[in-house]
Amino acid sequence: MTAAHLKQMQLPPDRIDAPRREKILNAPPVAVLLALSMPILFFVQQRLHDGGLSYAFLPSSLVYGDWWPGLFSAMLVHGGWGHVAANAIAALAFGPPVARLFTGTKGPAVFLAFYIVCGLVASIGYAVVHLGSDDAVVGASGAVFGLMGAALRLLGSRPGRLRAITDRRVVTAAAVIMAVNAATGLIGFAPGVEGARIAWEAHAAGFIFGLLAIGPVARLFGQKPS
Repeated sequence: MTAAHLKQMQLPPDRIDAPRREKILNAPPVAVLLALSMPILFFVQQRLHDGGLSYAFLPSSLVYGDWWPGLFSAMLVHGGWGHVAANAIAALAFGPPVARLFTGTKGPAVFLAFYIVCGLVASIGYAVVHLGSDDAVVGASGAVFGLMGAALRLLGSRPGRLRAITDRRVVTAAAVIMAVNAATGLIGFAPGVEGARIAWEAHAAGFIFGLLAIGPVARLFGQKPS
């Protein structure tokens, strides 16, 4: 028996060190607040006179030049509680690894800026495909898919390091995600589900942008590799 065992045996029961407990939720506060903001904003949206439709983004606005602020405000409104829940859960799942990459006092601002730009690029990508369409686009899905693309290069890597875009695991996971995204979008066009159209093109644009942009953004604002 070692000296450490003898020392522990001599301690009274109330002196024995208890094992440290892991936090149930250890996500960075900015990622948690981002996820919580979605149901809060939707609660407010439901009480607007037009249900938030005036905040939607119309692809045709790129043609007519009145795309602002709809290009941004569309990320703040959603089409229903199911839409809100899906985006909030996804933001809480994929936001933390991206948020942890940006440390210091500027970290939360860099994270939110990255999220917003992903959403803007996603909406523009959708508008380019459907240029001239007057179908209203709402939701933060494009921005969330941007976080997903960025997180894909961070999961399982050392702090401050990114997996290469050509990494087999990154390529395989990205291909699967895009295939599922496209399939989900096609279901939205199926007979009997009118009104449930999914802007899968926006998801794809946001995902690809996040996958590519996280590299230079991490080099500029990310923590140093350990």
